[in-house]
Amino acid sequence: MSSDIYQRSAIIHEQLRGKIGITGKMPVDNRTDLSLAYTPGVARPCELIAADASLASELTIKRNTVAVVSDGSAVLGLGNIGPAAAIPVMEGKALLFKEFANIDAWPICVATQDAQEIIETVRRIAPVFGGVNLEDISAPRCFEIEDALQDLGIPVFHDDQHGTAIVLLAALLNAAKVTGREPESLRVVINGAGAAGTAIAKLLRCVGHDPNVCVPVQDVIVCDSKGAIHRDRQDLTDEKRKLLTYTNRDNKSGLLDEIIVGTDAFIGVSKANLLTRENIRTMNDDAIVLAMANPIPEIMPDEAKAGGAAVVGTGRSDFPNQVNNLLAFPGIFRGALNAKAARITDTMKITAAHELARLVREPTADRILPDPLDRAVAPSIAEAVAAAYQIQKL
Repeated sequence: MSSDIYQRSAIIHEQLRGKIGITGKMPVDNRTDLSLAYTPGVARPCELIAADASLASELTIKRNTVAVVSDGSAVLGLGNIGPAAAIPVMEGKALLFKEFANIDAWPICVATQDAQEIIETVRRIAPVFGGVNLEDISAPRCFEIEDALQDLGIPVFHDDQHGTAIVLLAALLNAAKVTGREPESLRVVINGAGAAGTAIAKLLRCVGHDPNVCVPVQDVIVCDSKGAIHRDRQDLTDEKRKLLTYTNRDNKSGLLDEIIVGTDAFIGVSKANLLTRENIRTMNDDAIVLAMANPIPEIMPDEAKAGGAAVVGTGRSDFPNQVNNLLAFPGIFRGALNAKAARITDTMKITAAHELARLVREPTADRILPDPLDRAVAPSIAEAVAAAYQIQKL
């Protein structure tokens, strides 16, 4: 990535003083307008909502508003930079919600990294929002926070987990098609055991997902900085031990360069420059490499292809096959809001992945996902997700 883009971004942020703002929907040009928008007329919708709280979704911004909540503890490739430094990212997320799904989103950057305090904060602000997008909250707190908020009655979705996993699954489905494989035959290595790696492993192995709509890959081995997560390791956290209930069925041990031997697909959600072309050569023929560390992937595409990889994707926009959460979250929330969903279910997530894969009619090695800027993606996913929720309600 050219250093010029960083400098240009800093300049435009300074010029704009932020990327989003509020635009009114009704005029305030005379006293009648003022009476309708504010006092005394506003008393009537207040009374109606007081009598029936569900009317807030019909009479206020709640129906179309998402809170983008972060504590700044796991921002992009920057790490724990805190809530103030995270504002530009959350503003950007809010802008993408508006641009791609016409959802009014707002950054909520909280000055705490205590899981219980974040949970309580979201509960207190929830009445004004139709959904909550959790963003850049480090593991394992992000799991606890998301799980605790599923009873709010509105969708709560940690995009770093599920958005990444959904787009990854779509990419893998089409990559398998390109290489002539069945998804259930795949042996997969995931490097990175944080929020994204854990969510990807669960989705690929269909843990907690409806078997009628989810097909598990043959096996997944998750690696962290010390190598494979296996049953004989004594240094595992509770979250990593949970991974072993559905991954690494043969209890393989070793470092990444050993574990990757004889596998079909590598998924990287970790850090730069971990693999070489020699590592790719040890994988099965026509390997699939989805190296998503940003800004520098675990292996550069030309290096992976030199090692024999048939399909290569990254998290970057300057290479083919960008695995970008923008392909998922606007459409998922749009569909959930349209359906008045109380939560985003596992079936909705899997449906989104399959719809995203389907939008590439004839996948090729250099096109396994739609362009992230394709404006047709979010509406298609929204329709599929809303339909999936309605079917589940029946």
